[in-house]
Amino acid sequence: METVTTQPARSRATLTDISSRAWEHPADRGALVALRKLKGFDSLLKAISGLFNERAVRLVFLGSAVRVDERQFTRLHGLLGEVARTLDAPELPEMYVVANPEPGALTIGMNKPFIVLNSGLVDLLDTDELRFVIAHELGHAMSGHAVYQTLLQRLIQLTGVLSSVPVGGLGFRAIMAALYEWSRKSELSADRAGLLATQDPATAFRVHMKLASGGHLEDLDATSFFAQGQEYDDADLRDSVLKMLLVENRSHPFLVVRASELRRWVDSGEYTRILAGDYPRRQDDDQAGVSEAAKAAARSYSETFRQSQDAVGKLVHDVAGVLGSVKLWFDEQLRRGDD
Repeated sequence: METVTTQPARSRATLTDISSRAWEHPADRGALVALRKLKGFDSLLKAISGLFNERAVRLVFLGSAVRVDERQFTRLHGLLGEVARTLDAPELPEMYVVANPEPGALTIGMNKPFIVLNSGLVDLLDTDELRFVIAHELGHAMSGHAVYQTLLQRLIQLTGVLSSVPVGGLGFRAIMAALYEWSRKSELSADRAGLLATQDPATAFRVHMKLASGGHLEDLDATSFFAQGQEYDDADLRDSVLKMLLVENRSHPFLVVRASELRRWVDSGEYTRILAGDYPRRQDDDQAGVSEAAKAAARSYSETFRQSQDAVGKLVHDVAGVLGSVKLWFDEQLRRGDD
């Protein structure tokens, strides 16, 4: 039986001046590009920013949770420092542990994001696994995801009110759908950041397996676990439609899917290339264009559909190809007509 085991402690490569673009999934960046193009999104973001009192939210955790520092949850404080050094984080966010038996974590905040770990997660995971989760959350912070995640959480709270407005109902639902799509892709990005900081794929996969099973790692088999992911990908047309409906209002991809996605990224060679020092630098972030992100996202979706055994994926890819060919034909005819 194949198992996922803990790797012995070892030195990790420091990824000096690494840009968050190195780990961001192309569809993460592309979804944000599309999100910003939605009519009314900028106005909504400003309005929600005004409603969200970040200082008040921080005070809630300051008064009800435990802030991680040199004397409280010292192990977690040390792990945060470790992953921050590995990812060369320019700023160290605050981190809190809150009493909540549900294994989970989040990074929130509009201007100064901070990390929150549920006590159930701290109890469930070992030191290496917690390193991955903390790095995952730090990746969110470094990518600027906290702003949009805060917006999404606030909108979820206001869903009943805003969706009942006749004029803005459709626009609101479109923004919510775009935010959920972005959120799912941002989790794939943060998983990559977590892996780059831990530099141990087995640990990353073990976290997904533990969270999916509730911690019964001794009863799990990595080969069977990844076979589940393949079976999920190999859905027929009926199941493909069901999958789209099931994830429509989910902020996170399914855990088995996340593990499979991260494994594919490792197998692509990108992970190894970055560890070898071949990655974009923060000093060049200003030169990265929006159109480049949009094109990368389009290529990502196209490649996913092309490789997938998913029937809907194949259908969409084939239809897109036909439509593209038709457009080229019409363009050619129009050019000839102008001659």
